[in-house]
Amino acid sequence: MRHASLSRRQLIVGASALAALGPTGAVLAEGTASGSLTYGISLFDLPLTTGQPDRGAGGYQFTGLTLYDPLVAWELDVADRPGRLVPGLATAWESDAADRRNWIFRLREGVKFHDGSAFDADAVIWNFDKVLDAKAAHYDQRQASQVRPRLPSVASYRKLDAMTVQVTTKAVDALFPYQMLWFLISSPAQYEAVGRDWTKFAFQPSGTGPYRLAALVPRVRLELTPNPTYWNPKRMPRLAKLTLACMPEDLSRANALLSGSADLIELPAPDAVPRLKGAGMRVTGNDTPHVWNYHLSMLEGSPWRDLRLRKAANLAVDREGVAALMGGLATPAVGQVQPSSPWFGKPSFQIKYDVDAARKLVKEAGYSVQNPLRTKFIIPTGGSGQMLSLPINEFVQQSWAEIGIALEFQAVELEVAYTGWRQGAADPSMKGITGGNIAYVTSDPLYAILRFYDSKQVAPTGVNWSHYRNPEVDRLCDAVRASFDPAEQDRMLARIHEIVVDDAVQVWVVHDTNPHALSAKVKGYTQAQHWFQDLTTLG
Repeated sequence: MRHASLSRRQLIVGASALAALGPTGAVLAEGTASGSLTYGISLFDLPLTTGQPDRGAGGYQFTGLTLYDPLVAWELDVADRPGRLVPGLATAWESDAADRRNWIFRLREGVKFHDGSAFDADAVIWNFDKVLDAKAAHYDQRQASQVRPRLPSVASYRKLDAMTVQVTTKAVDALFPYQMLWFLISSPAQYEAVGRDWTKFAFQPSGTGPYRLAALVPRVRLELTPNPTYWNPKRMPRLAKLTLACMPEDLSRANALLSGSADLIELPAPDAVPRLKGAGMRVTGNDTPHVWNYHLSMLEGSPWRDLRLRKAANLAVDREGVAALMGGLATPAVGQVQPSSPWFGKPSFQIKYDVDAARKLVKEAGYSVQNPLRTKFIIPTGGSGQMLSLPINEFVQQSWAEIGIALEFQAVELEVAYTGWRQGAADPSMKGITGGNIAYVTSDPLYAILRFYDSKQVAPTGVNWSHYRNPEVDRLCDAVRASFDPAEQDRMLARIHEIVVDDAVQVWVVHDTNPHALSAKVKGYTQAQHWFQDLTTLG
């Protein structure tokens, strides 16, 4: 069956994205879902189940795109190329030619929530209020804190008719549909049924997604079963039951797979990979737009305002050594995006391993091994997307010590790190902190470039944690949002990337390959080139 998808050109000119997904309200055929699998995930607790998952982009594959749907979705059933925007709960969207700030979303007819209530424009408006209107009776701060920074362009929204919604952006923003990937729709009727209590809703969630929640034991496991009336036949689950089991320790995940208590795991420990392969396990990975890096404070008083120190910190990292530490499950990063990206450009500053050059720059800045720069970073102890968080951080710490940078860590749980990342370097909670490590998705222009370097995105509005400000970058960011020509956008994005690499705004370390290890019991799994993954492909 053909699956409609949007090229970036179709997206930007506002052409209709009509779905070709078959009839809505499709019924799961008797016996088509069978078997069960247990998936060992690297989180110490399960992401929020109320509609907007926490714990970063990784949470979306677990409790986001399983239980819920966005209006605009990402193509996740291909492995040999990057995905594209495709219809979700909206069959079409377009920018109004009369006022490009207005985006019109045509909603999918016949879709039901898990509780049997109907999906419509009222439900969409209710969900916007849930996370953007602090005065709404059903406003949920936990969900809002996750998705509000992902929707920085939204100025207002309104219902046009029963199945049409208009969202108005603060300014013309040709990239706005990418923000809608992160906005998931939960059931207003179920919220009422559980007594208007989000805590109760978490244990009895209702979305429109391909799976339903069968059981939830916090910090232990979550059991998912198929939604028999899911609207998209292509994403019907193949499994009768999928269990997500919290296994935050690298070794415990590998042992669970070897013992048969898990059938697949994410982020296998690199030193366990030979043993896993020897036991007949399949280790998979893919090109992933995802970067593991450090954000550096540009606030007054921060040592990182000195370009020499920022360049030295980049030159002191042996990225091939980090990739080796990861057992080849990562690739060196020489910028925010891979050199193959159309947004890479031609930076003048070549990020490479050059200890002598790094030591010279540190000396010019007034420091040395005998008189080191003492600085403190906030880092996560682990979690989805962080790979071997502590070992990699310690590797960098030792490398910097050799050039005269004495790095101290404030190690915190992943969600605490995310919260600090969203609050920004100027937040009181960051007192004494001059940098931080967070890994994240870089799959589209907004998520790779604009949200980190545009001064309009200074945290907490966006995730320009550093408070980086560059007039040329700001002008280019405005021009990217105003342009509906993809080729012109690519040229400007490449120029932005050249500037920020030459400014050494961050310390870029490696790109993740999002590795997984699977037992022979797993017959089907498509690993997309994204941090989002579609667990309905498991069989």
